[in-house]
Amino acid sequence: MERRTIGAGILAAGAVGLGCMPMSWAYSASRRLGEESLRTVHRALDLGVDFLDTADMYGPFTNELLLGRVLKERRADAFLATKAGLLVGGDRHIVANGRPGYVKRACDASLRRLQTDVIDLYQLHRADPEVPVEETWGAMSELVRAGKVRALGLCAVGPRGTRRSGAGRYDATLDQLRRVQQVFPVASVQAELSVWSPQALRALLPWCEARGVAFLAAMPLGSGFLTGTLTPGQGFEPDDVRARHPRFTAEMMAAHQPIVADLRRVARRHGPGVTPAQVALAWVLSRGRHVIALPGTKHAHWAEENAGAAELRLTPEDLAELSGAPGVPGARESWD
Repeated sequence: MERRTIGAGILAAGAVGLGCMPMSWAYSASRRLGEESLRTVHRALDLGVDFLDTADMYGPFTNELLLGRVLKERRADAFLATKAGLLVGGDRHIVANGRPGYVKRACDASLRRLQTDVIDLYQLHRADPEVPVEETWGAMSELVRAGKVRALGLCAVGPRGTRRSGAGRYDATLDQLRRVQQVFPVASVQAELSVWSPQALRALLPWCEARGVAFLAAMPLGSGFLTGTLTPGQGFEPDDVRARHPRFTAEMMAAHQPIVADLRRVARRHGPGVTPAQVALAWVLSRGRHVIALPGTKHAHWAEENAGAAELRLTPEDLAELSGAPGVPGARESWD
């Protein structure tokens, strides 16, 4: 597995990581199989997919507990990233908490659940609007100095409320990055990036590239859509976030099929064993040496397929074809 640097180059991880959220959160609860998830994490590590991305809110807490069962045996094989800053209340109502005391307690709790004494990358899931982000980041930097955390990352804020598109969609995140960078170095930024949602290319990714900051591409497979395995109108279980997302209506899924067709066409050019998902991931990895793709899955065979994308090299013709994939007016571009 190709290695890519994180932050100032003192840390590195595989170019393709493993998003662990689907194992415990957001998708159909009836399909969450603990033992299969454990096998998936082990298989990913075997393949060099060492970047494990989780958060304390996934479950909540159960995703970290699951990973802890693996890390207890294989901590040296993993690059461990988790997040704090969001609390899940009744009816799964989510609120931000960036109070310094809370962040420190949350880190200690994550360490216990993950059965480790250090977190490689500790990420601020969302800034608390009631707390200056500099105060939250300052508390997180103290965790680095205490040896509990190796580096700090920030998750991007989507354009909630304004629904703006274009370069301005990440203005809030860029402002936060400028502020926290004055307190302690930012090692990574996590945001959605895929051929379906390339908006981060316009401002957010260039900011990272100019400063040697790793860009962690969340949802590089569009929550399954870019794999070509979802059928318009197939429906989702009520507890699946896609059941309520405008992009996954039958109409929108049908309208976006040309993107999947482009991925299939490029995959065929590279041989019978290449899949649309691998092409989608290879496109993300081609955006720069500082980009790491974090596809989420809870099945070992998908983790194997995703890992293979690190070896796929797209041609200029491929990239031109995928960059010209048509957008659909009215599609919600943010998953926030």
